[in-house]
Amino acid sequence: MKIKRKLEIAVISDVHLGTYGCHAKQLLTYLSSIEPKKLILNGDIIDIWQFNKRYFPKPHLKIIKKIMDMASNGVEIIYITGNHDEMLRKFSGTTIGKISIVDKLVLNLHGKKAWFFHGDVFDVSIQNAKWLAKFGGYGYDLLTLLNRLVNWYLEKRGKERYSLSKKIKNGVKGAVKYINDYEKVISDLAIENDYDYVICGHIHQPKMEYKENKHGKTMYLNSGDWVENFTALEYQFKRWKIYNFNKDKLAPFVVDEEHEDMKAQDLIAAITIFKKNSKDSKQSFF
Repeated sequence: MKIKRKLEIAVISDVHLGTYGCHAKQLLTYLSSIEPKKLILNGDIIDIWQFNKRYFPKPHLKIIKKIMDMASNGVEIIYITGNHDEMLRKFSGTTIGKISIVDKLVLNLHGKKAWFFHGDVFDVSIQNAKWLAKFGGYGYDLLTLLNRLVNWYLEKRGKERYSLSKKIKNGVKGAVKYINDYEKVISDLAIENDYDYVICGHIHQPKMEYKENKHGKTMYLNSGDWVENFTALEYQFKRWKIYNFNKDKLAPFVVDEEHEDMKAQDLIAAITIFKKNSKDSKQSFF
């Protein structure tokens, strides 16, 4: 019998379903190991920018099915739109059952205010040159595909995985400055608006750190991604922590078998029709 960890809130972002860089199997294992009251999907869950109808494998479909199953079992699902899934912003404010779509979210957590949003609104490269950002997205996807081949070879030889994109980000001064500026702008705005926590994604850099200026302080949290870091944010017992799949020794022993034998057609049908408790009650979802 699987023992699931109970959480008040779990936050994931930057999954990029529909791209070669997405590690859906690892995410499915993680989602199968937790029982949150709220699951916040903080943007770029489905990569509509790079969507290719010829590539949406079974594990990616399983993620959508898993999230819908969690909603049908009482988990509140809040989908915050990002830049790669910005088409969903036209549905912002929509709620179906336990699933809602929003552009931003503010929660009161034990007397403290938490501000959730994806973070792309503070990215100058996206706001001023979206075509360049999209082009960069394709390059990043190719890099992660190459990285998969490298890691396959390393694992065959019993060596540790290696992240090419992380090495590039950490080694380029411009990239480091961009990340620092991004974090400062968001944190300063959170302090200005008296938010105790500011929770975002977008830059694929998991982090939890207090940020301070002359007007006050806030806790900056970034959920990272499921392309190279395999991280999430978890809130329980009035505390935040960064979950790292690669450091979870129990993760390899948690196997999701719920949809293992389902065919792709069955998964698509299950996603298209959102079933309520009543067998006769059906509702179109996608």
